[in-house]
Amino acid sequence: MSADTGPPDPLIRVYDSLAQVDAQAWNSLLDAQAASTPFMRHEYLLALDQSGSAVPDTGWALQVLCIEDGGALTAACPVYVKSHSYGEYVFDWAWADAYQRHGHHYYPKLLCAVPFTPVPGSRILARDQASRRLLLRAMRQICQGGELSSAHLLFMDDADRQAATAEGWMQRQTVQFHWLNRPDNGYADFGDFLASLQREKRKKIAQERRRVAEAGIRFSSHEGESIDNELWDFFHACYTRTYALHQSTPYLTREFFQRMQDAMAQHWVMFVAHRGSERLACSLLAIDPRQRHAYGRYWGSTEYVPCLHFEACYYQPLNWCIDNGYTRFEGGAQGEHKMARGLLPVTTHSAHWLSHPGFADAVARHLEREGAGVAAYVDELRERNPFREGG
Repeated sequence: MSADTGPPDPLIRVYDSLAQVDAQAWNSLLDAQAASTPFMRHEYLLALDQSGSAVPDTGWALQVLCIEDGGALTAACPVYVKSHSYGEYVFDWAWADAYQRHGHHYYPKLLCAVPFTPVPGSRILARDQASRRLLLRAMRQICQGGELSSAHLLFMDDADRQAATAEGWMQRQTVQFHWLNRPDNGYADFGDFLASLQREKRKKIAQERRRVAEAGIRFSSHEGESIDNELWDFFHACYTRTYALHQSTPYLTREFFQRMQDAMAQHWVMFVAHRGSERLACSLLAIDPRQRHAYGRYWGSTEYVPCLHFEACYYQPLNWCIDNGYTRFEGGAQGEHKMARGLLPVTTHSAHWLSHPGFADAVARHLEREGAGVAAYVDELRERNPFREGG
């Protein structure tokens, strides 16, 4: 008699479009996660695909991994076959270069992430850890079957991290800067927040805001459906101009933002800078009204004005968060300068599996050294706390 090996693994289905997956089932699964964000909603990911923003022609070939039990969706995640490392914000260019120098191909690779979105949160949507681990194994199998060099899970939450660790994936840390509202009652207003900072930080912020005001600039804020076509057009023109100034091409198409207006309007706030009757600049904030979290996303201007970037991207959003009782504002990837505006360092996590044993061993040693450096860097940053004692 053979030993009982238990029930077989559930069947994993692979779709090449989110349109083949029920939106309500996907979003219900997302809402059950500990670290859901608007960027993993069915509407958001579908818009990236159907707007031509994250598609094979731009180096993002989507596959949707799903576990279904009796017709019900019990686990799912988006993965992309990538032909480059742009739009990820966890940098592995050196790994790709090392592969190339040794006569191997790093691309294509497999990526579980939200394109162009360095926001930590749930990546593998699952009811239990066993399902999470099963989808991680499926990612490895896709790599092995398709001769992909590696699989990567970016900006994951704690549940994903535990599953990846259990599966033997290598761990990597990076640093972001997040603002947290004061616990309990929160800051009364922006002045109350300023009062919690050290004197030199308060003085610098006041000087920066005064320069913008003295330039004759005022701001208006627009939420949800009040962001009309004209405002979205102006925003996209500013957004495109920002990329052009850096001699780059914007990731997101105008159609993507149209889809956000049509399907996810409640998740956006726009700040528009005016000088007289002229619109001068704008910034875009994504929000999660349920969790009271806000995410700094994009900005652009028609001309350079000193300190306008800080006002549009930090002070206006922070003021809005305080007024609306939001508990967290994430300022995006990188940027030590954010600490002077009250954003503090936060460690974010990714996990990696490489198919080549020799390279996997070398990267593992590198990540061990890099991790120690990141930990020391975060400790150093925390010693430069911008808040006054007791603030």
